[in-house]
Amino acid sequence: MLLARRSPSRNRRLAARVRRRPAHRRRGGPARRGINSVAGGGSLILFPTLVALGLPTVAANVTNSVAQWPGYLGAVVGFRDHYRGQRTRLIGMSVVAVLGGTAGSILLLTTPSSAFDTIVPVLVLLASLLIGFQPLLTKRLKANETDGERRDPVWLYVVVFLACVYGGYFGGALGVILTAVLAVGLGRLKLANAIKSLLALVTASTTVVVFGIFGPVDWQLVAVCAPAALVGGYLGAKVATRIPSTPLRVFIVVFGVAVAVYLFLRS
Repeated sequence: MLLARRSPSRNRRLAARVRRRPAHRRRGGPARRGINSVAGGGSLILFPTLVALGLPTVAANVTNSVAQWPGYLGAVVGFRDHYRGQRTRLIGMSVVAVLGGTAGSILLLTTPSSAFDTIVPVLVLLASLLIGFQPLLTKRLKANETDGERRDPVWLYVVVFLACVYGGYFGGALGVILTAVLAVGLGRLKLANAIKSLLALVTASTTVVVFGIFGPVDWQLVAVCAPAALVGGYLGAKVATRIPSTPLRVFIVVFGVAVAVYLFLRS
């Protein structure tokens, strides 16, 4: 009875705490969805912009990959608390990401540019659709989430390697792919999201080294776009907390599909 009489006051104190929280913390769910839309769509917006500026598709892809690199740093810093106790796992998966990113980068640079021109509309369309279906995918993965640690299956490292090969070759919506794969393999969506950010950074860092040495990078455009990616990532997170995620996601998907059609007709 004493507990029952004290419950209303506890509820009032809890409600007061919630009201005192900053608005961006109370809107955490929609904000994160908006930020994911911004992060996933950034490369899809910059790539066609570089093509429109007159760069060949391969040069635009490499320049885009190098310019986007600073934007990955903020996400890793934001997830730093989730990396505690994950040292062995992070080292193993980072090695896999380096190998995959290297393989994808070399594949891009050693295959004919005509092959990339043929496949890039499909990759842009795939990336756009993945961003569009991300909420449904996240909902399904969260429903299958498990508690506690479990042994990493071998297949997980194989699929992460293939995803990072894709990331080194093109990279659009790599985060969505890695989140889905890691969530299935680890059974923990929050941990998957954190590790995804680190693996995306490792893959991007690998491509920066390979493309920086061997690729046709337009460094003048990188000098403009890289700071813009860093500032844009910060401002994008701020904006994403203030606007609904659905219109933002719809814009990115529609834009990506239009770019895919343009690239298909162009090739």
